[in-house]
Amino acid sequence: MVSQAAARYLRLSLVEGVGATTARQLIESLGSVEAIWQHDEQGLLAIHGIGPKMVAALQAAQAESVTQQIQNLIQQCEQAGIHILCPEDEAWPKQWLSCADAPLVIFAYGQLDCLNAAKIVGMVGARKASEEGKVITRRWSAYLSRQGVVVVSGMAAGIDSAAHGGSLDADAAGIAVLGYGLKAGSPYQTRQIQALAKKGCVISEYAPDIPAHPSFFPQRNRLIASLSHALIVVEGGLKSGSLITARQALAYGREVFAVPGSVLNDIHAGCHQLIQDGATLLSSAEQVLHDMRWQQASAATKMYQPKSALEEKIIHLLRQEICHVDALAEDCDLTVPELSTILLALELGGVIEKLPGSRYTLSQ
Repeated sequence: MVSQAAARYLRLSLVEGVGATTARQLIESLGSVEAIWQHDEQGLLAIHGIGPKMVAALQAAQAESVTQQIQNLIQQCEQAGIHILCPEDEAWPKQWLSCADAPLVIFAYGQLDCLNAAKIVGMVGARKASEEGKVITRRWSAYLSRQGVVVVSGMAAGIDSAAHGGSLDADAAGIAVLGYGLKAGSPYQTRQIQALAKKGCVISEYAPDIPAHPSFFPQRNRLIASLSHALIVVEGGLKSGSLITARQALAYGREVFAVPGSVLNDIHAGCHQLIQDGATLLSSAEQVLHDMRWQQASAATKMYQPKSALEEKIIHLLRQEICHVDALAEDCDLTVPELSTILLALELGGVIEKLPGSRYTLSQ
C-alpha cells in the first residue's frame, strides 16, 4: 500500500523547514527524490537557495530515529488500510501535478480511483448554514453524483456535511478532505469517514494521529480547490473560509460558481461578492453540467474520424476532462506552437472548442 517512492517523499515531508515549494525545487534540481539523499553537503549547498541550515535538516532526516519513525507510520497505515500516496504514484491526483503548493504526500482511505475522476466538483459554504442552504446543497450534490460527478468537500458542519450527505443519498463516490489525521476525528467523524470510503475516498495531508488545528483548515481548503474541476460556493460571509477557497480555485484556473441569496442575510454576502468579482451565478445543478460541457458529446464529435494518432490522442484526453494547452502539449510530447496547429484544425472542424484561459474541450 506504500510505494518506495512514497516512502522517500514521506521522509522529505518530515524535514523541518522544507515546504512543498522548496521540496520541488530540490527534486527539479537533482532529478529525483532519491537523489536528494545521495548528495553530500557540498552537492546540496550548490543548489540555489539551499543554505547550511537546510542541509543540516536534510542530513538529520537520514538518522536511524527518523527511519524508524517512517517505518512505524507505514506499519500503522497498513494496519488501518490507509494508503500513503506521492506524486509518482498512479493514484495521485493529476490535477495536483501542476500545483506548486500541492502536498508531498497524502494519506488516503477508500476508493482511490475517484481521485482522478473526469468530473469533480467542490461544494463549500458556511458551517452555520441556513436550512435552505443545506437542502439545496444536499439535493444538488445528489443530482450531480447521479450524473457521474464526484463531489468533494471538507467534512465540516453545515454545507460540507450536506454535500457529503448528497453523495451518500445517491450511493455514489464522494471525496472528503480533512483538516486532521484520518484516525484523529470524533466517533461521529469516524463513522462519516467509514461511510464515505465505501464508494469514495477520504484524504488528509496529515499523519493519521494528528489532531485538528486551526491552521490546518486553510491548508485543507487549498486541496479542495485544486482537486476540483469546478467549485460551488453555496453560502458564506465576506470573511468566510469559503471565499478563500474560491479565490484559491480561481488562482488554480478552476471554474467558480456562487449561489445567490437574500440581501437581508449576511450569510449570502460572500457569494454576492464573488458574483460581482466574476464568479458564475448558479441557479441549478443542471447548469453546472451545461457550463462545464459535461453533457453528452455531440453527434459531430462522435462521428469525426481522427486524421492522425495525435488527433485521436487529443480527442481521447478531452473526452476525459477539459485540458489546458500546456497539459495537452506535455501529454502529446509537442511544443505549444506545434500543438496549436492541430488544435486550430480541430477547432475549425467543430470537433473541439477553445475556452477562456487557453483551455480546450470537446464541442457539444
